[in-house]
Amino acid sequence: MIGPWVRWERHAARRRLAAVRSGQHLPGDRYACLVCEHDWPCQDARLALLASFNGNRIGLVMYLAAHLTRALQALPDQHPGMVVGQILYWIPRRR
Repeated sequence: MIGPWVRWERHAARRRLAAVRSGQHLPGDRYACLVCEHDWPCQDARLALLASFNGNRIGLVMYLAAHLTRALQALPDQHPGMVVGQILYWIPRRR
């Protein structure tokens, strides 16, 4: 029997491979885009996220907050303020 971390790593590897093949701009292990290798979310990922959440700003923030917790664990050598800026500060403000 394999443990949950092994299953997660296998799932993540399959997801990364599928994302690269399909051209989706998803985050890698070090929160760089798998396709264009810019910091995630790159411009294309931001556009895709805005389109997929279709005005649901709270849902988008919750989704990115989950990524933020993973990014803070994946990038322990970066300043937390820089990671927050990379993942959250691009979200459009309410009017």
